[in-house]
Amino acid sequence: MPRPTSANADQITDPADLRHLLGEPMPRAVAKERIALHARDREWIAASPFIVVATSDADGNCDASPKGDPAGFVQVIDDTTLAIPERPGNRRADGYLNILANPHIGVIFLIPGRSETLRVNGSARLVRDAGYFDDMVVKGHRPILAVEVAVEQIFFHCGKAFMRSHLWDVARQPAHTLPSHAQITKDVIPDSPETVAELERYYAPENYRAKLYRD
Repeated sequence: MPRPTSANADQITDPADLRHLLGEPMPRAVAKERIALHARDREWIAASPFIVVATSDADGNCDASPKGDPAGFVQVIDDTTLAIPERPGNRRADGYLNILANPHIGVIFLIPGRSETLRVNGSARLVRDAGYFDDMVVKGHRPILAVEVAVEQIFFHCGKAFMRSHLWDVARQPAHTLPSHAQITKDVIPDSPETVAELERYYAPENYRAKLYRD
């Protein structure tokens, strides 16, 4: 992909220049980084119903994918291994294809109402089956694969971004001013044979809920 350009941009290309601009991190920000799960990490993972998974392919093309399930859906296998279950989706498999080409992975664990997050970086592999799959059954659905993450770096991230954005304050968000998913889909794929009304029915919450754990 071409890099974004701007005629008036003063680009930073040297790590020393970046550090001069930002300053040095606080000692605590450096010391919080670990290579194995602490009991507090396990608590957070058990309470988290939503994660964002970042991957890239062999050429560095990136993908960030949301994953959600009942709290604790990410399995802690041991102090350095996590497992993320697959659930029925659109079958694009962007992140999975990336992992096959490049195992590096990043995961952010969120808990609604909390401004802090837990960040995990490591290497990943795709697993077709394992004994712990039985612990990832939801509404009778046993995942057909999982992403195993070998933890290489883990730390908590402060809540400034969530505080600045007021993310959990629904009253301050502009969601109601935006068009529906159906309208957006029709606008960006104008040749789609479905009408907006048909897409509205397809994307209706009750229709989606019926398919959360089956294709």
